[in-house]
Amino acid sequence: MTTLAGKTILLSGGSRGIGLAIALRAARDGANIALLAKTDTPHPKLEGTVHTAAAQIRAAGGRALPIVGDVRNDSDIAQAVLTTRGEFGGIDIVVNNASVIDLSGSLELAAKKYDLMQDVNVRGTYMLSRAAIPVLRDAENPHILSLSPPLNLSPRWLGAHTGYTLAKYGMTMATLGIAAEFAEAGIAANTLWPRTTIATAAVQFALGGERMMRASRTPEIYADAAYQVLTQPSRSYTGQSLIVEDVLAAAGVTDFSGYAAVPGTPDTALFPDIFLD
Repeated sequence: MTTLAGKTILLSGGSRGIGLAIALRAARDGANIALLAKTDTPHPKLEGTVHTAAAQIRAAGGRALPIVGDVRNDSDIAQAVLTTRGEFGGIDIVVNNASVIDLSGSLELAAKKYDLMQDVNVRGTYMLSRAAIPVLRDAENPHILSLSPPLNLSPRWLGAHTGYTLAKYGMTMATLGIAAEFAEAGIAANTLWPRTTIATAAVQFALGGERMMRASRTPEIYADAAYQVLTQPSRSYTGQSLIVEDVLAAAGVTDFSGYAAVPGTPDTALFPDIFLD
């Protein structure tokens, strides 16, 4: 079986939550993980910094390179790519995890928050992927994975939170565009999205608080699905908007009960994620 042993991953965000879970799953194989994140010092509400995440990665068996930077800053992106290649000799995988969420309606959404979501989610995904492509070309099995949803054009989702929908769909369009543009180079680019909400700070503070946290699955389900995607052959497994549970089912995992944030919670009691009908 293909593993991520010795592979180098450049991941945006990753101080906590889903990004950190993906990094820790790869670390168990002995992967090299560079984290480009701006949380240098502890946040009053949110757990973890880029440095505590790096310590956890090392404890799990991986090599870690914490890079304090912002995906909104082109020089930070360029430096992250150069530093990662310099430290580990190349880049095999880019994971676009950094994302901002605000579900406000159009009349309530602050212009600055709209710009932030566009800058981090769309532009950050595009620019980090683009900057890494010259290095990814030299990788044996290069992958780009963005944590964004399928393009569901139902009015229900287009109109639910237009600013955020634009930003998340922009991540997906950038990724699928890169998949098509660089297919001949053998660089895979896919998106991945869960069928239920995931117990993270975003769910706790931006969606539904503790009640929704209890009706969610753990970040490990996302990490296990990402692992399956990133170990696929890049020339044939690309250009897809993938669903976490479908990826795991294709890998033979049919019992998701172990991923419930509250053990024993039946699947029927879990909260469905947005963008999926």
